[in-house]
Amino acid sequence: MNFPVFSKKSTALAGKHLTESVFSTLKEKKTPNGFSLPMALASGIKNHDSGIGIYAGDAESYAVFSAVFSPLIEEYHGIPPGTPHGTDRSVVDLPNPDPRGQYILSTRIRVARNLAGYAFTPFIQRQQRREVTRKIMSALASLPDSLAGIYLSMEQDPLSPVTMPPNAQFIPKKQLQPMDLHSFIFKKGDRFQEAAGINRDWPDARGCFISQDTRFRVWINEEDHLRIISMDGHGDMSSTFNRLAIALENLESTLKFAWNDTLGYLAACPSNIGTGMRAGVHICLPRLFHQQDLLHKEVRQLNLQVRGTQGEKTRVEKAVFDISNERRLGITERKCLVTLHRGISRLIELEQTLERKK
Repeated sequence: MNFPVFSKKSTALAGKHLTESVFSTLKEKKTPNGFSLPMALASGIKNHDSGIGIYAGDAESYAVFSAVFSPLIEEYHGIPPGTPHGTDRSVVDLPNPDPRGQYILSTRIRVARNLAGYAFTPFIQRQQRREVTRKIMSALASLPDSLAGIYLSMEQDPLSPVTMPPNAQFIPKKQLQPMDLHSFIFKKGDRFQEAAGINRDWPDARGCFISQDTRFRVWINEEDHLRIISMDGHGDMSSTFNRLAIALENLESTLKFAWNDTLGYLAACPSNIGTGMRAGVHICLPRLFHQQDLLHKEVRQLNLQVRGTQGEKTRVEKAVFDISNERRLGITERKCLVTLHRGISRLIELEQTLERKK
């Protein structure tokens, strides 16, 4: 088996930390599920613009191939190996940093989770994927009435909503039309996920849960077994976070998630381990849009990251930025939110200062 060569154009961290010596040691090794290092590296090898360049096929990948994963994780997350990872989703009550709704268009918090004992999406086989979906649907059926909603199986065309929990009685706060349903489902994975094997058997056992008010959602078998999402059309981050915390508490009462004491919740991509949480806002900053060097400097100092309006690798439209927490490992969920809140408050203050100078 030849040493995998990353493109000279590649900036992938996996390529940086994969030496011939390390590969020689690991090339014949496999996890108990049968996942190998060449499989883990397939997406990074094929896509030279991959930032990470490696996927975990299961929880065991992080241990079996630790000679690659550990230094990569240390560099990406800035956390020394062996540092304990804690969790804290206690109730928060932070003031809305934009009470008049002048800047923040929406708040969105999501976490990535995978079920313990199953291969992750790059390597999961059809039967296991279906078992994962059944377990998740069973857990969704036990959600409290405040989170009740509908489940959409992406295998069905046209989409046919199923009430969840099955005996829930509610009048939807938003009357969803057939055309609306397609706006809630996720798309087939991009070329990075395709090369990793995540799109295998598409759309088998993929689906979406949407609460009756559409503010809580669960994506099943996208990049991870679950993407659990809480969102609002305002800047009250506390309500968005607290809704997510309630949902996680309920789901964890019936589901066991893949967890490691130092890596936290495990994900297919090592960028999403730890809290697995991305808490962000869409925020309109017209003055800072014209001073983006200043914006990016502030964002770095505030431990945040900025993306284009439609997410990673997209451009900024109408001065609307997607700004979120940067750290996920070695930090609690509550601390992630506090960091975002403090940072967004600072950026709004800066925007207002620039407005006054005009």
